[in-house]
Amino acid sequence: MLFLLAVMPTAAPASGTGVKLDPVDIDLHDKTSLQNGARIFVNYCLSCHSASYMRYNRMGHDLGLSDELVQENLLFAADKVGDLMKAVMPRDDAKKWFGVAPPDLTVISRARGPEWIYTYLRSFYRDDKSPSGWNNTVFPNVAMPHVLYEWQGHQRAVFKTEHGVAKFEKFELQRPGTMGEKQYNDAMRDLTNFMVYLGEPARLVRYRLGILVLIFLAVFLVFAYLLKREYWKDIH
Repeated sequence: MLFLLAVMPTAAPASGTGVKLDPVDIDLHDKTSLQNGARIFVNYCLSCHSASYMRYNRMGHDLGLSDELVQENLLFAADKVGDLMKAVMPRDDAKKWFGVAPPDLTVISRARGPEWIYTYLRSFYRDDKSPSGWNNTVFPNVAMPHVLYEWQGHQRAVFKTEHGVAKFEKFELQRPGTMGEKQYNDAMRDLTNFMVYLGEPARLVRYRLGILVLIFLAVFLVFAYLLKREYWKDIH
């Protein structure tokens, strides 16, 4: 998937376009969502984009997948599960074909934010003036074509003019895809969820350690209370 995204922080309006960003449920405990997001990422994004700070076996371990499952289902762009997740397409070729080299996506969720990514993935529309035939309301004139159009279908963006400025109003579906709207939104939520994991995989470790620390403190509190009673019983 050609995520030709500029790595700049995002605010509530999408890149200054005035497009409202949609909320997305990010849950790194949802292994099913993360596994589906990884499948989509490997099949549709990794051909052009790298996640070169992540290794396949580390991803598999975090997502509850054995090396064998990773090799059978996710290892299409590398030879070994210990390899880094690098793009198949040479960077120079991508720059020549698309005018810009697709960026590495490892930390894109930290640069843009999950709401930006989720909204962006659902905001492609047909534009005959664009070289790719596609445009995006969140990232106007993006070089990336809509590689998931077969899932989402073709939609047209409706704009209204206010004070001489065209502002996005809504989408109108022109040709249905293989997925309904909810099914496609759920898939993009899973992909966004996975990309948030990519940006900070250590967060899963922190979650596990946090739970262990809370359990330890709870047990320690019981013993501390009993010890306190033992020390103070003679005073009363």
